[in-house]
Amino acid sequence: MTLKLRSVGTSDRGLIRSGNQDAMHSGTWLVAVADGMGGMAAGDLASSLTIGAIAPLDVETPEDALVAALQSGIEQATLRIRRAVGEDPERQGMGTTLTALLFARTGSCLALAHIGDSRAYLFREGVLKQITRDDTFVQMLVDQGVITPDQASSHPRRAVVTQALQGDDVSPTYATMVPAAGDRWLLCSDGLSNVVRPDTLAEVLAGHPDRAECAHKLIDLALRAGGPDNITVVVADVVEE
Repeated sequence: MTLKLRSVGTSDRGLIRSGNQDAMHSGTWLVAVADGMGGMAAGDLASSLTIGAIAPLDVETPEDALVAALQSGIEQATLRIRRAVGEDPERQGMGTTLTALLFARTGSCLALAHIGDSRAYLFREGVLKQITRDDTFVQMLVDQGVITPDQASSHPRRAVVTQALQGDDVSPTYATMVPAAGDRWLLCSDGLSNVVRPDTLAEVLAGHPDRAECAHKLIDLALRAGGPDNITVVVADVVEE
């Protein structure tokens, strides 16, 4: 029996924004979420350029090459954003978050790349754990003990990111993990995580075995909470085949 990744992704503009600056990839080996920023056209462009740059990684990759593949994809995304800004100075300041998970062809390992405030959660044996750490001003305050995680969730500057893909040199976080059959991954933009509590996320991930139903339920909850931002969700299950 080999472990495989099976995923479903969906995205919604939300109830306030005029367009959707999020982009995502939901594939056999790769899942990813990018949340663009820096003005409507530019944010939309930054996230789509980034997903376009890493989508070719959705192929069988040896486990010892996972992190290098993600690094190479992010370098390509950075280059594309830099070129786009060079072509039109009004795009200066555009950028995007990226949270991506790449599954090894053997099923024995996965790698995660992260920058910004989109998130990856792992739901394993009934417990939800946030795997990524937000690159945000308020997370920095939490780390320093200035505010509590509860205060961070309603802080007026919670949307201020400290790192994003903007065409210059950055330091994304990379990690490798050993998957287990039954693992369920949730990748999402902050349009979900800012308005739906972690305990509710866990309930939905536990209560909706069907990936598509689960993803749509999460979007629905974010909309019911006011849908103030674009909402993007990828639900990916580790299954035995």
